Order: sequence, then structure tokens, then C-alpha cells
Amino acid sequence: MRAFRAYVTSLDPHLPRSVWILQGGGLVNSFGNGMVLPFLIIYLHNVRGVSLGLAGLIAATNSAAALVTGFVAGTLSDRIGPRTVLMGALCVMAGSIALFPLIREAWHAFALSAALGAGSGAFWPSQSALVSGLTPTERRHSAFAVQRVTMNLGVALGGLTGGLIASTARPTTFTVLFLLDAATFLGYVVVLARLASPELHPEREAGSYAQVIRDRAFMNYVLLNALFMGASMAVFVELLPPFAKNQAHVSELGVGVLWFVDALVVVLAQLPVAKLAEGKRRMHGLALMGVIWGATMLIIDAGGYWLEATAATAVLAFAALLFGIGECLHGTIHVPLAADLAPPRLVGRYMAFSSQSWQVGWIVGPAAGGFILQHQPYALWPLAAAVNLIGAGWALGLERRLPRAVRLTPSSLHSELAPEPTR
Repeated sequence: MRAFRAYVTSLDPHLPRSVWILQGGGLVNSFGNGMVLPFLIIYLHNVRGVSLGLAGLIAATNSAAALVTGFVAGTLSDRIGPRTVLMGALCVMAGSIALFPLIREAWHAFALSAALGAGSGAFWPSQSALVSGLTPTERRHSAFAVQRVTMNLGVALGGLTGGLIASTARPTTFTVLFLLDAATFLGYVVVLARLASPELHPEREAGSYAQVIRDRAFMNYVLLNALFMGASMAVFVELLPPFAKNQAHVSELGVGVLWFVDALVVVLAQLPVAKLAEGKRRMHGLALMGVIWGATMLIIDAGGYWLEATAATAVLAFAALLFGIGECLHGTIHVPLAADLAPPRLVGRYMAFSSQSWQVGWIVGPAAGGFILQHQPYALWPLAAAVNLIGAGWALGLERRLPRAVRLTPSSLHSELAPEPTR
């Protein structure tokens, strides 16, 4: 028992109070996202009659819009501060998602998805820059691990709640989901309004994206993450729900359970995985993640092909569990390494490229995957598995191009807290 208590104590991430407050706001926000994300394509296809191919393109439109605003948000985060940018992004997303119940034709969905993506594109780099600015360098991996925990706890509870509310037989239930999600965006704004902002770098006006692009190791890292996002996260999040419902006949509540299982695994395993990763080679961790995600895709394919209803739900839940373990590795490695590679005056711009790698993946994954799912649904998952394995090999080859100082996850056990920033 004493050893167990010591282990639990060792998981304490030693983060500043401001970071914990930020994570609380993120928890509220992710609860709303969890209610909506698993059911968005189901809503478009099964309620509004949009084809799966077009629904995939609508999801990709979100990320295409985010590509534009993400780079602007990176520059603004360096110049005026990430907190201000994040608050503006949340307001845009709240207004956009609140209008989703008005969708009646495909072009409505394209327009609102683009508006939502514009806010999302500014959300991710500004939030990452804010976390980086509020956290001591040696604790960044722990801060982003905690962020994954709070976001996935919110998603887990939101997905389960959404599964209890959503019903394709009653379209008004989706209106409830969208309005609740909008309210959580605004709740996050209230939290941020009470939070101190990190000090801006004195040379922030001298930075440019050209300096980021010249960092070839970092740009390779960005492309690698785009590949992983397109072949794993985007496919899992956007296309597993309609595949489960339409091919494996999983109920809406069953889809919510899959979402809950994946998120719960991250909640329970993220901090232990972050602890195990300390002192380990980061690229080896990403390679292992690629193998795990590749195996997950094959399990999803087999479960959907051979089983249906309750039996399919059980197998797909196991796949979600396995996928969540890979997410824990990604949460420990991806953003902290990007932040460690960034010069202090360019953190916002580096975070913009890091976030845009997600957006590129979210364009290619749903756009291509949606059409494959529409015409050859059982071919999608083996293709995704193969791409994830390619990514695993790429990660191993990239390690030698990274500076030696950032190849390992920091292993400081008891770093002192950074002073709270002033307004």
C-alpha cells in the first residue's frame, strides 16, 4: 500500500495554479465537444440526408478554413497574447455551432462548417501557446498530459451524455446537443477572462514564419503528424461513428459508449504513460503509437465485417481502448516536443504549424475516407492501418535529425513552479 501511495504521489505533475484553472475551463469546453463530435456526420447523413461522401467533405471544409486562421492566430498569439486570441476563437465557435440546427441543405453545412473551422483554427495554436507560456519548460510534457486528461474526461462524459440524448428519429435532440456545446464554449471564455496572461517576448515583432519553415527537422515533424492525424485520429473520430451505425448496426447509445471508452482510457492512463515516458526516446514512442493505431484499424474492420449490434459494440469498444493508449503516447510527445523545438519569440508560430498538421490530416482523412466509406467501407480500415505503419517507420528515421537536447522526454521529478504571470 505504501508503494502504491508513493507511485500515485509521483504522478503529481507539479503545475502552476493558473494551468489548473485553464484545464478546468478546457474540461467544460470538451464536455460540449464530446456531445457533438461523435454524432456530427450521423446528423448530417441520417437526419439531414447528406451523402457520406459530402459529409466527409463538410468535415474537411472545417479543417480547410482552420488552415487560414491558424497561421494568423499563431502570429497574433506572439504579438498580442494567446489568451486574447483564444477568447475570440471560442466566441466564433459558439456562434457557429449554435446555428447547426438550421441546416437543411448541404451548402448550409459547408458554410457553417467553414465558420466553425475558422474558430477552431485559431483555438488550437492559441491554447497550446497559452499552456506553454504558463508552464515551466521541464513540466510541459506533464501540462499537456493533464490537458489530454481533462479534455478526454469531458469528451467521455459528453459522448455518453450525447448518446443518451441523440436520436435520429427525433431531430430536435440534435438541436439540444448543438446549443449545449455553444454554451460550453462561452463557459470557457468566462474562465479565461479571470486568468492571467503570460508575458510577451520583448522581440516578438521580429519573428516570421520564414524562420519556422527553415527548421527542416520541425517541418518534417509537422508532416509526420499530419500523416498520423489523417490516417488515424480523423478517421477514428469522424468515420468510426457512421461505420459503426450503418455497417455494424451499433445504436446511438453504443456509439456514445465507444466515445466514452476511448476517452476514459486517456483519462486513466495519460498521466501514468507520461510518467513512463520520462527519460525515454520520443520518436520510439511515436513509432509504437503508429503500430498500436494500425492494429486498431484492423480490429475495427474485422469487428464491423463479422459482427453486428451488441457483439460489434464490444469489439469496437476494445478497439477504442487500444486507440486510447496510442492517444496517451501522442499526448505526451507531440505538442511538448513542438514547444521544445521553438525559440521563445516564435512559440505561437511553431504552435500554429503544429496545430495545422492536425488540420491537414483532418482535411485529407475525412475527405478521402468519406468516399471510401461510401463505396468500399471495409477497405478504409486496412488502408489506414498501412499508412499508420508507414508513419511508425518515418518516426524512427526522423530521430537522428532532431537536436540531441530534445530527443528524450524530460525526467525532472520535482521542478519548482514558475511564478504566476501578471496581467
